[in-house]
Amino acid sequence: MGAIEDIYADLDTDVSEEEFRDAVEQKVEQMGGLADEETAAMLIAHELAEGEVDTVADIEPGMEEVKFLAKVLSVGDLRTFERDGEDEDGHVINVEAGDETGAVRLAFWDEQAQSVAEGQLEIGDVLRIKGRPKEGYNGLEVSVDKAEPDDEVEIDVQPGDTSAIDSLSMGQSDVDVLGIVLETDPVRTFDRDDGSEGRVSNLLLGDETGRIRVTMWDERADRAEELEAGVPVEVVDGYVRERDGDLELHVGDRGAVEEVDEEVDFTPETTPIADLELDETADIAGVVRSADPKRTFDRDDGSEGQVRNVRIQDDTGDIRVALWSEKADKDIAPGDEVFVADAEIQDGWQDDLEASAGWRSTVMVLDDPTAGGADAATESDAGDLSSFADGSGSDGGSDAGGDAGGDAAAATVTADGEQTEFRGTVVQAGSPAILDDGEQTVTVETDTSLQLGQEVTVRGTMRDGHLDADDVF
Repeated sequence: MGAIEDIYADLDTDVSEEEFRDAVEQKVEQMGGLADEETAAMLIAHELAEGEVDTVADIEPGMEEVKFLAKVLSVGDLRTFERDGEDEDGHVINVEAGDETGAVRLAFWDEQAQSVAEGQLEIGDVLRIKGRPKEGYNGLEVSVDKAEPDDEVEIDVQPGDTSAIDSLSMGQSDVDVLGIVLETDPVRTFDRDDGSEGRVSNLLLGDETGRIRVTMWDERADRAEELEAGVPVEVVDGYVRERDGDLELHVGDRGAVEEVDEEVDFTPETTPIADLELDETADIAGVVRSADPKRTFDRDDGSEGQVRNVRIQDDTGDIRVALWSEKADKDIAPGDEVFVADAEIQDGWQDDLEASAGWRSTVMVLDDPTAGGADAATESDAGDLSSFADGSGSDGGSDAGGDAGGDAAAATVTADGEQTEFRGTVVQAGSPAILDDGEQTVTVETDTSLQLGQEVTVRGTMRDGHLDADDVF
């Protein structure tokens, strides 16, 4: 076997050996004798290999040309359109193809499109594709220059398969994802450059591999207000975009978000509260020890904002969480199990860390962990949340709360009408105040002015579940 045959044998290409030899001869002629046949063959081999990718997930819109293998998952309808300045109509047909890493839309044009529409391409066919990737209206799209069947290659993906959240990649289109709704946001309106009004909404979707924010546009935006947390859904024909470094799944006029009667597992991986660090974004979970009333305030732009503070405890410690805007309206009370995703860890009062749950965060109440068929968030890296259902923890409490709890471990809140004494840390000031000793949380009715974080002892009478204080010292 000669040098040219050896070089061609090492190639993984859809170019025939005869075409390869013709290209080598043309290259020798182009270089005016500066390269022999072997050198020219190596140059042609390099050109042929350029643009080849291992998987669909490796395709990027900025590539000039790309070559890859993919299985046909669905075939669209043939569309006819008028070309500017030409008498003949154009034709296009879209085909969804994919492998184990993701899916991509293929655009076949004119004669190729008509051949596909006539049945020369079937669902399940594996193709060797050469084309030009670009950012299409609904995600990554490859305009096909050449596509040939390859019966010898197997790709382990089936038509109708849904993608796992952690397998999604930038630019994917025609994506189907099964998950559980973790949180929904209200519909927002905005003005487009052409003067029309747009509508958008978001929901957070989770499965056993992770979670992703779903953005729904215009007519699809209403779905966020029609769905509740805990409902299993399937996102159909979504496309993947990137925002602030995070992937988002978008749903436009071709897509849908449909409720399904299937079980979906979602088990969040959370950071133990004791391990939280300043300036990180983290997921936390635990039991609500105390919940302050909602407060409103005026922003610099004249609009009104709102915030509500709650204190969450897991088996490693506790932290104050500020719930902003719509999250301040959530029905959260002491004793609820909650999951807070994407909380920003900041400096808080007296140098304690504090978590801020803003618009990019998710706050989910887990009072029914199996709602909607989800095996959701009963465990995390921080421990088994169900162990905190009574508001207690093995090591719980901040330093102040833990010290106070040590003094008051024997103190028990007794029945209505009986005298009792309770020592703890003020975790909510005002009227009523809330005290916590690291094991119990008590609402205290008193005229005494108490400060947040102050350690006090209260003597008084229990009435309707509240401690009516006679003495505070």
